[in-house]
Amino acid sequence: MTEDTGTTLPMSVRWQLWIVAFGFFMQSLDTTIVNTALPSMAVSLGVNPLHMHSVVVAYVLTVAMMLPASGWLADKVGVKWIFFSAIVLFTLGSLLCAQSTTLQQLVMSRVVQGIGGAMMVPVGRLTVLKIVPRSEYMAAMTFVTLPGQVGPLLGPALGGFLVQYASWHWIFLINLPVGLAGCIATLMLMPNYKMQTRRFDLSGFILLALCMATLTLALEGNKGLGLSTPLLAVLVIVGFASLAGYWLHARGNLSALFSLRLFHTPSFSIGLSGSFLGRIGSGMLPFMTPVFLQLGMGFTPFHAGLMMIPMVLGSMGMKRIVVRLVNRLGYRRALVSATLLLALITLCMPLVAIYGAYWMIPVVLFCQGMVNSLRFSSMNTLTLKDLPSRLASSGNSLLSMIMQLSMSLGVSVAGLLIGLFAHQQMMPGSQTMHTAFIYCYLCMTLIIALPAWVFSRVPDDTNRITRLARDNTATSTESASKT
Repeated sequence: MTEDTGTTLPMSVRWQLWIVAFGFFMQSLDTTIVNTALPSMAVSLGVNPLHMHSVVVAYVLTVAMMLPASGWLADKVGVKWIFFSAIVLFTLGSLLCAQSTTLQQLVMSRVVQGIGGAMMVPVGRLTVLKIVPRSEYMAAMTFVTLPGQVGPLLGPALGGFLVQYASWHWIFLINLPVGLAGCIATLMLMPNYKMQTRRFDLSGFILLALCMATLTLALEGNKGLGLSTPLLAVLVIVGFASLAGYWLHARGNLSALFSLRLFHTPSFSIGLSGSFLGRIGSGMLPFMTPVFLQLGMGFTPFHAGLMMIPMVLGSMGMKRIVVRLVNRLGYRRALVSATLLLALITLCMPLVAIYGAYWMIPVVLFCQGMVNSLRFSSMNTLTLKDLPSRLASSGNSLLSMIMQLSMSLGVSVAGLLIGLFAHQQMMPGSQTMHTAFIYCYLCMTLIIALPAWVFSRVPDDTNRITRLARDNTATSTESASKT
C-alpha cells in the first residue's frame, strides 16, 4: 500500500486489507507449490508420476466452476461470512490433502480446496471495493494483490524444499496455522457488507458447470482415468449438449449468468477466444517444467523449484513495460509476435537442457515469463477494453472463469501428451525419457503457436491501453497464478 493510502485510511480498514492480502497469498501460493511436489507425491502414493496431473486439474477446474457463484454469494450472505467460509474450506481441504493415502482421496481433497480458493480471491476483491473509497481503490488493490505475486515466487522453491527435506505432506500442513489465524482475524475485523441481489441463474450455472466438468473428464480419457471409449463419447456429447443448452437458455434472457450481448463486441469475442486457446498453451508450462526437470533431467525437487523462480521474475519485470510495448506495437502485432516467440522459447527448453547447456535454463525460463506476462496483460485488456460499462462486470467474470478453465485444460493436455509419449517403464533421466519429453515439447510448441491465427484477426489499429485497461491489468492476479 502506498504511504498516502496508509495515512488516509482508518486502522481498521488497513487491517481488513491485510486479511484480503493474506487470502490472495494463500490462493496463489497453493496454485504453484504443488507442481514441484508431484513426482514425490506419486512415489508416496504408489502411482505413476506421469498421471499426477489430475491433482492440479481437480483444483483449477473446481475454481473455474465455482467462480460464477462466488460474487453472488458474497452479495447475498455478506463478504465476511463468505470469506470466512472460503478460508475454512481451503484449510479443511489442506488437512484432507495431507491425510490422503491414495490418489483418489487426494483429488477429492483438492476439490474441497478449490471451492475455498474459488471464493477467496473474487470475494476479497469485492471486499476492497466495499471498504475503501473509490479514490483509494487502485492503491488498495495494488497492495492486496502484491502478496498474490509473491506467492508464485516462493511456491515452487518452497514446495521443493519441503518435499526434499521433510515430506510432501508439509506443503498442505503449512496452511493450517495460517488458515486458523485468517479465520480468527476475519471474525474479529471483517465487516459483513451485503448488497441487494437479483435472482441467481441456477439453471445457467448448472449447464456451464456440467459442460466444463464433462469435457475436462473426457480430455483426461482412458490414460488418466481408465474410462472406456463409450463413456468418453457420452461425456463429450453431454458436454457439448450442455454448452448448446446454455446458449439457448441465455438467448434473450436478461437474467442469464453471462449475457450473450457480450459477444456483440468484436474485441471481446476475439479476445476471449484467443485467451482461451492461448491460456491452454500457457497452462501447460508451470506443470510441465518441474516434471521435465525432475523426471527428464534428474533434478532434485528443491533444485527444480529454484529453477522456476526466473520465470516469475521475468513475469513481474515485464509488467513495468507492457503498456509502452502494446502502445508502440498495437494489440495485433504484440499478441501475434508474443505468441510465436513463446512457442519458439518453449521449443528451446528441452534442447538446451538435454544438450547440457544448464546455465541457459534460467535464461530461457526468464524470457518465457516475460513473454507470457506480455500475452496475459494484452489478452486481458483487449478482451475488456471496448465493453459497455453495463457489461464490464459480467465480461470480467466470464474472462476469469475462462482463465481458470483453460489452465485446467492445459494441464490435462500436458498430461495427455506425457502419457502418449512416455511409458511406465522409462527410467528418469534416460535417453528414452529425453526423447519422450522432446516429442511433448514439440506438440506443446504447436499448441502454443495456434492462437496466433486468432490474434491475426485483431484490427490493426493504434488503440492505446486506456486507464480502465491498465486498472484491469493491475488488479488481475492471473500472471502470478499461471507462473
